[in-house]
Amino acid sequence: MATLEISRATLNRDIAKLRDQLHVPIEFNSDMGGYTLDPKHTESELPGLWFSQSEILALVTIQQLLEQLQPGLLGTKLRPLQERLTQLMDKHGLASQDVAKRIRIVHAGKRTVIAKSFEALAAATLARKRIRVWHFNRQNGITTERELSPLRLVHYRDNWYLDAWCHLRDDLRSFSIDAVKRLEVLDVVAKEVAAKRIDEVVGAGYGIFGGAPIGWVTLKFTPERARWVAGEIWHPQQETSTGADGSYLLSFPYSDDRELIGDIMRFGADVQVLAPSGLRSKVQKGFLEAAAKYV
Repeated sequence: MATLEISRATLNRDIAKLRDQLHVPIEFNSDMGGYTLDPKHTESELPGLWFSQSEILALVTIQQLLEQLQPGLLGTKLRPLQERLTQLMDKHGLASQDVAKRIRIVHAGKRTVIAKSFEALAAATLARKRIRVWHFNRQNGITTERELSPLRLVHYRDNWYLDAWCHLRDDLRSFSIDAVKRLEVLDVVAKEVAAKRIDEVVGAGYGIFGGAPIGWVTLKFTPERARWVAGEIWHPQQETSTGADGSYLLSFPYSDDRELIGDIMRFGADVQVLAPSGLRSKVQKGFLEAAAKYV
């Protein structure tokens, strides 16, 4: 107070602002009879943010994971922060380049997303703006112009999807972002849909396909394959049991069998569809047609 020539009230206001608005880790130390900086959080500082060594390392690790998750989508936006974090790590003897060596993400079946389109779509989703897209339907090979109210971005099995309200169909739909051939952000407020409603329609079935469940599937895995599958979550509502011989029964609701059939068939002879009979017949037909190609 004497050095700054301020009153006690001003000092209290300044300390409160530093703590509450700038998040400086100031605490009162009764033993020392004054205010001090928390020693656990005084190693490094960014405007409004104070980090310890472990927190810096965690941030760089997250950035590295995002970069490997989809190169190019967020890298340019995070680069200034990454450069500052790198300086802080070097200051404290942490080798930032080691992060890339120690973390590896293996992709399988990842499809290319145009970074500029992804950024525009993400911005529209957060800003609650409608978009006009030209979306390619892989099933029929037709590109359709649609007006959408983007609701949320979904990263599923190495690919990005958009849950949105389709004003063309007047219903909830899920779209592959890599299939968006053209995108325009409109100066129109997006339609809001409750999260619970989105989950009921888009997230009720198995996998990425939405819609109300049409039934439950029951799968029986061999004891050998059960050692892996028993630790997997196929659906939030799944029901499981283990047979006396070590086989594994897995049941869950589904709304579209396209992705489900593919996932079942990849287990080959290690899985059997017990129900429903219609799905069992489709899987059987798929195996027979596949086997016929190797005669």
